[in-house]
Amino acid sequence: MIGIARLALAGLVAIMAMGAARAEDALKAKIGVLRLSSSAPVFIAQDKGYFREAGLDVELKFFDAAQPIAVATTSGDIDFGVTAFTAGLYNLAGKGVLKVIGGMSREKAGYPLIGYFASNNAYAAGLKTPKDLAGKRVAMTQVGSSFHYSLGLLADKYGFKLADVKIVPLQSLSNAAAALKGETVDAALLPISTARKLMDDGGAKFLGWVGDETPWQLGAVFASPKTLTNKALVTKFLGVLAKADREYHDVILAAMKDGVAPINEQTKPLLEIIAKYTNLPVEQVVGNCAYIDPDGKLDVKNVDNQIKWLQEQGFADKGFDVNAIIAKEFVKAD
Repeated sequence: MIGIARLALAGLVAIMAMGAARAEDALKAKIGVLRLSSSAPVFIAQDKGYFREAGLDVELKFFDAAQPIAVATTSGDIDFGVTAFTAGLYNLAGKGVLKVIGGMSREKAGYPLIGYFASNNAYAAGLKTPKDLAGKRVAMTQVGSSFHYSLGLLADKYGFKLADVKIVPLQSLSNAAAALKGETVDAALLPISTARKLMDDGGAKFLGWVGDETPWQLGAVFASPKTLTNKALVTKFLGVLAKADREYHDVILAAMKDGVAPINEQTKPLLEIIAKYTNLPVEQVVGNCAYIDPDGKLDVKNVDNQIKWLQEQGFADKGFDVNAIIAKEFVKAD
């Protein structure tokens, strides 16, 4: 009996040792994200164990604005960034210290994500629609951010000068929301996840969705050249994201109607995961599901347009185009 017990114990130790070895063999990666639905596939892959199953030991690091994610990627604080394009990101990529390796969220009609919101006083004074933003004080995270580009597209659409808008960069979403509620700005561009509580509390008025006004490629996946030398890591990471992109699209986005996802047996598990990572109740997540291409494709033509626009505005350095910032061996072009 003692011999059998010893054999059983030895077997258990061997199994534990094998598990520990597999854990040590896992490729480690830190991913920088915002707590927004635009990163939903990342949350799904992490929560459902897809990264772990692919041999990846992933840690999510959360930020409050897009630009710091790009900086953290170049410094090596994180291995991958998943967030919106910004002038700062493009400048880093133009210098060769950052590469775009895939697409993520898009502004698309019918999928509420980023909206234009007015303060109560400004709304009462006549700020009723996005085209009324000319001449107003508008809060956003940073100059040259995705919000700034959205406003530039809006100005082009309605024929007013972007220079006539007083941009108020407040560095974070929470600061922009506070300024709107406090009536120190006339309007703000905010994700619905941030703006919803403002509206529910009567602190802001909704004007319109960026995706309905000016659709464009909002977010991307990117990495530093150093990270890209680890082909196994990048290939596994993108493979897992592709799986999660497809699941998110086919289960949630395909079921959406009038900008809202239904809560049912199929969608609820994924909606609960998004709610967990965005710190929102499921009832709010359903109207806050960003569009993401099911194959993780990148709208390369629009990205080139973004670069040119930012360069014309003086927000991005000149001398590079979209071909200089994408890692063609990884990017699936749309």
